[in-house]
Amino acid sequence: MPLIYFVHHLKNTIMNNTIIQYFQHQLKEEAITTRAILKIVPAEKYDWQPHPKSMSLLRLSTHVAEIPGWVQLAIEMDVLDFAKTNYQPEPFTTNQDLMNYFEERLAAGTNALTTVNDSILNNQWTMCNGDQIYFEATKGEVLRMSMSQLIHHRAQLGVYLRLLNIPIPGSYGPSADEMGEGS
Repeated sequence: MPLIYFVHHLKNTIMNNTIIQYFQHQLKEEAITTRAILKIVPAEKYDWQPHPKSMSLLRLSTHVAEIPGWVQLAIEMDVLDFAKTNYQPEPFTTNQDLMNYFEERLAAGTNALTTVNDSILNNQWTMCNGDQIYFEATKGEVLRMSMSQLIHHRAQLGVYLRLLNIPIPGSYGPSADEMGEGS
């Protein structure tokens, strides 16, 4: 896509919609690429990790799949307190289970965005563990951060798959695999 077209498209998307509608559009667009990369994660490699300090392939894939649900958390909660939440990553054994989980979390995030308007975006949101504050921001900032986290960890997952010699799909254009490069 030529840069001038992209800038025009972005301007029209922002100018003709509310900010919530913009986040809806972004979540829908990022879901396409996320779905394509999660679909090719091999269950037989779930325990693999590139370094002892790195997440396993399963943990990273699960994290990518759950991030669209952060949108729901940002909208429906003012405080995420890990001292009051018993978070445990989902224990998947098949890729289909992983994909189903992604679709559930995506639906939760998408549905949450349909229940609000821009007026909530300046409301404060806090992530903490009891008295220890990890993060404070507006709900709008948390929504933006959620999109950034999705893109970041999805790219990280792409590196994992590349290291496993698995051809990866493109994100914002074709990948080297799709272009037949590097062989």
